Amino acid sequence: MPTSMLNSRPVQMNVRIDRQLKEAGDAVLAHIGMTPQSVNVFGGFKVQGKGEDAAKRLLEDAFTVQEAGAFSVVLECVPPKLAALISKKLTIPTIGIGAGAGCDGQVLVYQDMLGMNMDFTPKFAKQFDNIGERMVDAFRTYMNEVQNGTFPTEKQSFVKSDCSDEYLAKLDAEF
Repeated sequence: MPTSMLNSRPVQMNVRIDRQLKEAGDAVLAHIGMTPQSVNVFGGFKVQGKGEDAAKRLLEDAFTVQEAGAFSVVLECVPPKLAALISKKLTIPTIGIGAGAGCDGQVLVYQDMLGMNMDFTPKFAKQFDNIGERMVDAFRTYMNEVQNGTFPTEKQSFVKSDCSDEYLAKLDAEF
C-alpha cells in the first residue's frame, strides 16, 4: 500500500482502467457513489445508494474495485449505514466524503471546508473558516493597487539588469 495518496491515481468507477493502471504498477484510489464528473448524469449533487437496488449496486461496485486492485476507495454522498456496511465488508480502507463516520477515514474538499465557494456549500461539508470573503477582499485590493499604480513597486521587482540604459534605448529605437 502506498504511504501517500499523493502517489496514487484517483479513478471514478471504471474497472477496466482500474485494472490497467494496477497492471502498470500504479496505485489506484477508486471513487464510487456520487462522482463529480457524473454530477450532470445524476441530476445534481445527489445521494447515491438510496433504495435496495441502488444499495446492492454500490456494494457490488465496491467489491469490484477492490478485486480490480484498488488500494482504497472513496465513498461520496452515500448513506451512512450503507457506507459503514461497505467499510465493514471490504479489506481495503474506505474514505468518506458525505458518507458518515463509519468509513475508515474522511476527506473534504478544501474549498468547501474553508468557505471559498460562497455560493454553494455541500450538505456534508463543515466550514471550518470563511476565507472566501477575505479572498475577495484581497483580490479587490490587488486589483485596485494595480489599477492605481501602487503595485508593483521596486520592492516586488528585479531592479538589477545586465543591460545598460543606453542599450535598452537602442532596442527601443530599433523595434
